[in-house]
Amino acid sequence: MKREILISATQREIRVAILEDDQLVELAVDRPEARRMVGDIYWGKVDAVLPGIQAAFVDIGTEKSAFLHSSDLVFDEDDDDDDEDDDADDSDDADGADEQPENAEAAAKAEAPAPRKPRGRGRRPRKEPPQIQDVLKRGQSIIVQVSKEPISTKGPRVTAQVSLAGRFVVYMPAASRVGVSRKIGERAERQRLREQVQKILPKNSGGIIVRTVGEDVTPETFEREITTLISQWKRIEKKTKFVGSPPKLLHRETSLTRGIIRDLFSTKVDKLTVDSKQVYNEITEYLSAIAPELQDRVVLYEEQVPLFDKAEVETEIRDLFKRRCDLPSGGYLIIEPTEALVSIDVNSGRYTGKKDPEKTSLRTNVEAAREVARQLRLRDVGGIIVCDFIDMDTKANRDKVLQELRTHLGHDRARTKAFAVSDLGLIEMTRQRVRQSHLQQMTESCPICNGTGRVFTPETIVRRMERSVRRIAVEGRKDSLVVKLHPDTAMYVLENERDLIKKLEKGLGFTLEMRDDPLLRPDEFKLVVKGAGRDVTQQYAVA
Repeated sequence: MKREILISATQREIRVAILEDDQLVELAVDRPEARRMVGDIYWGKVDAVLPGIQAAFVDIGTEKSAFLHSSDLVFDEDDDDDDEDDDADDSDDADGADEQPENAEAAAKAEAPAPRKPRGRGRRPRKEPPQIQDVLKRGQSIIVQVSKEPISTKGPRVTAQVSLAGRFVVYMPAASRVGVSRKIGERAERQRLREQVQKILPKNSGGIIVRTVGEDVTPETFEREITTLISQWKRIEKKTKFVGSPPKLLHRETSLTRGIIRDLFSTKVDKLTVDSKQVYNEITEYLSAIAPELQDRVVLYEEQVPLFDKAEVETEIRDLFKRRCDLPSGGYLIIEPTEALVSIDVNSGRYTGKKDPEKTSLRTNVEAAREVARQLRLRDVGGIIVCDFIDMDTKANRDKVLQELRTHLGHDRARTKAFAVSDLGLIEMTRQRVRQSHLQQMTESCPICNGTGRVFTPETIVRRMERSVRRIAVEGRKDSLVVKLHPDTAMYVLENERDLIKKLEKGLGFTLEMRDDPLLRPDEFKLVVKGAGRDVTQQYAVA
């Protein structure tokens, strides 16, 4: 697979596009006013301890206190010497470390608030996390790391299981195990790397996960990076002694550009193109220290045509917020984000096949499965997702679609899980969420429809206005009124209810005058006392 990274930077924005086979699959945006928090480490103060939900709220200086679940506290777990158990555990941990670019381990655990489930048959169950009221008290100081940014009405989520990501390893001060990324498939190689790092790691100094790019790294390189990360953690701990009372920021996660280089740029990436000389110099300088063999893959883009336009990805970025997403055969997806979940509906559209409707449905669904996986990555959608594929009669075909979806979800750096097709023909899935989606970050609710995407029709507005005027008459007021309507609503009255004002005036006892006002919203009207100019709309307007 051809992979390429594009970085476009200005003073107020950095955008990173990841392309696979010349198709945009991922977008990251960093702006000063919306700084990324995942991976930041804070000296926090416990605001409240809630035994009923086994959680605490920690003041880290953000608008809303951070949420800390008991499963994210530091506690000793069973240390099993069985190779098979080690392999299973390390796979789980390492997957999180490799999948997330920003403070991998903390982010990977963010979606699992419940205590760990017991292991399978023949394995010793892990220790349950401690009762949070036995560990934390109100007013207590604690070091925490952001694992999920504030989303919607919720504050950030934090963990006490701090991790520091390097290029080749992830260091976890509170852990005691050495794990290896499960993307390194051979068991013998995994065991070799584990033993190699165990020899290097100082006793009682923490845990390590070897990342995928560390497969061919020398022991000297491992030792150098581990030493650097341990020293970094000691400096962070030392800061708590002189930064004053919490909340205080102890450590800020590396910049978006450096994080991308550290976590994604490897021999599997064919080229990295950047359009800023400053960022180019920063990248080459960083690579000279960690991966000099990759420097020749970095290209400075100096043409007049904007980089994203040249790569033909700007149009795809603009389409990120559309509800409809077309498929190659003529079918399409409708993607609807809601507060609780994201629903995706698959439609055959203009593709009707030839004779066999089952084959038609299968082809559309397989295309949709690929595109669903891509759109989730591209839009950075997280949480619960429900996909309504076109109904198919045979279980074999339903399984093909599910397998296609799972295969393409495997390319996603965020943790995903797709469940079997339900009795209603739906595929339910989850995707790890550590920050707001691009839709939430780059858009805001419409001030007219308040995010519903709907506004009242002109006829509905006219009826509401009519009821408000009649309420005024019931109170016996005799002041003449000016009725102000949006131009579209006023045009509706002129075209469809020309005699409306005359009919209303008959039973009122005062005169009405209609005017259009382009400053009004389409679903708004105003009732103003003529001469005095007093607005009485709010007093009499109800549904």
